[in-house]
Amino acid sequence: MIFPEYRQEEQIPARQRDATRLRICTSRWVDSIFAGEYRSAFRGRGIEFEEVREYQPGDDVRAIDWNVTARTGRPFVKRYIEEREMTVMLLVDRSASLAASRAQGTAARVALDIARLLTLAASRSNDRVGLVAFANRVESFVPPGKGLRHARRVFAELARTPEGCGTDLAAALEFFGRVQRRPCIAIIISDFLASDFALPLASASRHHDLVAIVVTDPLDGQLPRVGLVEAIDPESGLRRTIDLDAATTHAMHEVQVLRRRAERQRNFKIAGVDFLEIGLNDSPMKALASFFLRRASRRYR
Repeated sequence: MIFPEYRQEEQIPARQRDATRLRICTSRWVDSIFAGEYRSAFRGRGIEFEEVREYQPGDDVRAIDWNVTARTGRPFVKRYIEEREMTVMLLVDRSASLAASRAQGTAARVALDIARLLTLAASRSNDRVGLVAFANRVESFVPPGKGLRHARRVFAELARTPEGCGTDLAAALEFFGRVQRRPCIAIIISDFLASDFALPLASASRHHDLVAIVVTDPLDGQLPRVGLVEAIDPESGLRRTIDLDAATTHAMHEVQVLRRRAERQRNFKIAGVDFLEIGLNDSPMKALASFFLRRASRRYR
């Protein structure tokens, strides 16, 4: 686990747990191993002028400062640096479909671990970070802000018990579009078990740099053979008796899982959204660091 003290969290007051998590996450290994990859993965808001220097072979001729060149009689070029400060918005799914408990924990816990890591990486990089937490409606909103005190506020909202059960990702994206007009980094953390979100996703992607983090359960595609069971949809509450020994049940379930995954990836591709999948058995920190490195390598090709 990313946060080892979780195993004892029942005996620790909530406010003290948040402080402990914050200290652990801002330790040397998070700063040096994870935050560096985070910084290299995203562009800042723009560029700002730094200096002029003498032209060197290989420099872009479009960067030549003709006024300085004319005054000195030698070619000079303008140098710019990228503005590092960014705004990062986290859209975090708190719906019931993430709450199914396994031996490894729950997808909801993985989603929260990811959100906390990203909050602290942004905070340690002096970026602004905000939160939209949603289920069948938007449950909480934290406007972008800076610093560890603000990170604690995001943590507190993430720690709230969800009220809704369903998933309305489309409504969350539309809300995000209304409250965040300026371009930003938007990271959606969800199992994406939602419908009708393709158009809002594409619309948001046109204005923001979107990243989708799909929290997966490796057992979703595997049904045990245990005879007749009563299955309950955690979001709708609908009950249904299913024969898990029947070959047709397994075949239909496999088709559904593959179809859902293909449709999700098609929506990401059409919208031009970067995505990665993180499962219950994965280390969120390692998965995110690897993703950031791949993203950074594409930037500098």
